[in-house]
Amino acid sequence: MESNIFGRAKEIDILKRSLVSTGSEFIAVYGRRRVGKTFLVKELLGNSFVFYATGILDGNMAVQRENFNDEIENFGGRNLPRATDWRGAFANLNRLIEQSDREAKKVVFLDEMPWMATANSDFLSALDYFWNRWASTRHDVLLIVCGSATSWIIDKIVNGVGGLHNRLTRQMMLRPFSLGESEGFCQSRGISISKYQHIEAYMMFGGIPYYLSLMDERLSLYQNIDTLYFEHDAPLRNEYDNLYRSLFRKADRHIQVIEALAQKGKGLTREELVGATGLTDGGGLTKVLEDLDNNGFIRVYRAFGKKAKGRIYQLMDPFTLFHLRFAERRATFSDRYWLQFVLTPAYHAWSGIAFERVCMQHISQIKQALGISGVLTEISAWRSREEDPGAQIDLVIDRHDRTVNLCEMKFASTELTVDKRLAESLRSKRAAFLSETGTDKSAATTLISPLGIRSNKYSGEIHSSVSAADLFAN
Repeated sequence: MESNIFGRAKEIDILKRSLVSTGSEFIAVYGRRRVGKTFLVKELLGNSFVFYATGILDGNMAVQRENFNDEIENFGGRNLPRATDWRGAFANLNRLIEQSDREAKKVVFLDEMPWMATANSDFLSALDYFWNRWASTRHDVLLIVCGSATSWIIDKIVNGVGGLHNRLTRQMMLRPFSLGESEGFCQSRGISISKYQHIEAYMMFGGIPYYLSLMDERLSLYQNIDTLYFEHDAPLRNEYDNLYRSLFRKADRHIQVIEALAQKGKGLTREELVGATGLTDGGGLTKVLEDLDNNGFIRVYRAFGKKAKGRIYQLMDPFTLFHLRFAERRATFSDRYWLQFVLTPAYHAWSGIAFERVCMQHISQIKQALGISGVLTEISAWRSREEDPGAQIDLVIDRHDRTVNLCEMKFASTELTVDKRLAESLRSKRAAFLSETGTDKSAATTLISPLGIRSNKYSGEIHSSVSAADLFAN
């Protein structure tokens, strides 16, 4: 039932309108693994299905086709001959729909379709024929194709150049929940933790609904982390390998890039990536980077003032960062590891980096807090190469109202106190930025911290601040 769906108002509206439109509809739904694509479609439209099949990970063409044949029988096509090729399989789907006595839209849901379309199969040409020569000529078919392999869906369906070119009537990418949405989702499941702890949870699990759904409302956040990740039979113990290998058929290169980026928190240029991974600098690497970007695992940004060059690739996925920091040491961890770890200096080192990622995934909320939602902006970073080689600003909001926000992100469990050392560092960074970039824009120092900043004699160095309450805005 729809009442089981949290959020996704825009996506629900798209699907509802498609269900009652006057013509047949062809919709692509995509987004990374565990983000809730299948759940959304099945919960909202399951009662309208006349056919549903899902691809099988690592299944060959024969396995995929036989699974399709089985589902044809399950949905009432027992009188139809089992197909020996994809053209025959979709011909059977035609007949199955024709046999349906459903008067409203007949929903066909092909889930994890990239797994069905194995190499050198005629799956896509058969799908093309099914839609263009038959389903699209009717008024009562709602075809939904879905996949976690976002780049495949974009390349083959959204931007396909064959018979499926420009055939979609609608498309939607499901994204992870924001902090505010994650908090609402947890509250809907009876999980009551503070905003500070919601940020901590986001630093590990991101806004992935499936990960959040595994949390036990009877346990504290730290107990949940131990249970979900660190225990011997933890449900997320093997998630990292499953995540990448389910999205990319040849995942080794993607993992190489991800693990190289994990070693350099501030990111790597393309040239640096080639050196770190040993991969060839060519089309193959371009495709890997596009795949990772499309799936939200990395961000691509530029150094401030660099227009054509200076692209930097940075690992952004919270769960991946968390896993690569802690996985290799799990075998030596004692029970209740996370409960003990949060008391160590190593936790503070990790949490600072992880919090920066959370902030970078909430740029729109930061802009709203600064009162510049309507101002055209460009996001970049800056690193000093002259006066102070150690100075670096990881988030620069370059505004078209001739102002630049130089954002400093600090994770703290209390109001942040700006002491003399931090004040001098911020002042030095701002001066170096103005001197080296030669910008004639105003430069405002912005501090982002969960519980805001405490007013004292040094806090005047901060021109504006953003707190957890701001980051949770929807």
